[in-house]
Amino acid sequence: MQERVLSLIEHEEYQKLKNDLEELNEQDIADILEEVDSDVVIKVFRLLPKNKAADVFVYLPLDVQHEIISLMSIKDAGAFVDMLASDDATDLLDEMPANVVTKILANTTKETRRDINELLKYPEDSAGSIMTLEYLDFKRNMTIGMCLEKIRREGNDKETITNCYVLDENRTLLGSVEIKDLLLADIDRNITTIMDEDVISIETLVDQEIAAEMFKKYDLLAMPVVDSEKKMVGIITIDDIVDILEQETSEDIAKMAAITPSDKPYLSLSIWELFKKRIPWLMLLMISATFTSLIIQKYEAALAAMVILTSYIPMFMDSAGNAGSQSSVTIIRSLAINEIEFSDFLRVVWKEFRVAILCGLTLSLANLGKLIVIDKIPFKVASVVCLTLFITIIFAKMIGSSLPLVAKKLGFDPAVMASPFITTIVDAVSLIIYFNIATLILGL
Repeated sequence: MQERVLSLIEHEEYQKLKNDLEELNEQDIADILEEVDSDVVIKVFRLLPKNKAADVFVYLPLDVQHEIISLMSIKDAGAFVDMLASDDATDLLDEMPANVVTKILANTTKETRRDINELLKYPEDSAGSIMTLEYLDFKRNMTIGMCLEKIRREGNDKETITNCYVLDENRTLLGSVEIKDLLLADIDRNITTIMDEDVISIETLVDQEIAAEMFKKYDLLAMPVVDSEKKMVGIITIDDIVDILEQETSEDIAKMAAITPSDKPYLSLSIWELFKKRIPWLMLLMISATFTSLIIQKYEAALAAMVILTSYIPMFMDSAGNAGSQSSVTIIRSLAINEIEFSDFLRVVWKEFRVAILCGLTLSLANLGKLIVIDKIPFKVASVVCLTLFITIIFAKMIGSSLPLVAKKLGFDPAVMASPFITTIVDAVSLIIYFNIATLILGL
């Protein structure tokens, strides 16, 4: 389809292109626009009906959104921002230069400026910062007929009409109503007679990750956001939660690989930006890895006496590092989805200890057979290597399972305690274990 779009633009067959676009889903159009040049993007975008253009816009990456806005006149940009949901408009403008934002807001409606300024006052990553102000609410003295009429009047401008909310005169949240209950009820009944008073809500300053956890726990499509006085100020919808989960997952993956997270797409990052995000961690890990060199230097005489020991260092260091990474990734994921918490520390360590014994024993026995049968090295040397492997596997799994839990307890991100740090610690300790066992058994 992308090739057809490009072909139609190249031959200036705009009517055919417009007809094709009308049949496509908004997400599919956004996927096409991500792959084409900026001059083509704006041509295609201008062929879309205004409402569909706004729907397509929210599916585009932030850098593409900025590109589209930059190609519009300030007046057109202001009119376009008016069409966006308040949370989408805030996300767009929050990353743009202040002078550009000021000009665009000057060309928006008073209501849009009010909504955007309202959302911008909340801390980043809070529930308030991701909510939308476009929701349907009813007063508690309204009949169902009055509520249905309000939906007909205002529904098109709201984020969702699947869930509506009942408020008192002070905008305190009293209950929620599903659209299906409204449609099936007698129009003369009062709205409070069919509302659900057990409403799951969240306060504006609560972290967005907790909001995501609540959506998962209670299987929600939308959730009201209230202030400290329980007055309703907005709603969070499932599409916002999907974005949060994707963002948090990307951040965790980056941290587990020792990279500073970025909210920009990879191809939008310059070489310099990638360098700045990676070099601090690489520098830190390089410095910490010098301990390994110091340990090897300390036991240089032992290595010189039996050079064959050197050839097996990479094997047990890599095996132990991988074992530690397995445990840490498992624990980090369990912490992220609230399967475990710090109070489960002893249970987790005990379970990993038993797994470590089984893994260490299996690897050591397999390695012992290989060393004696294939490598044909003396039994004493083989026993040193295999005993070291067994002990370091156990140590690595203990470190890999406990460090993320401790990090979480201390208020750090457990993802930071993933492969790079654990591998560095395990490498140093495994060398100490190796040389001490070699000294004890071989008398070096």
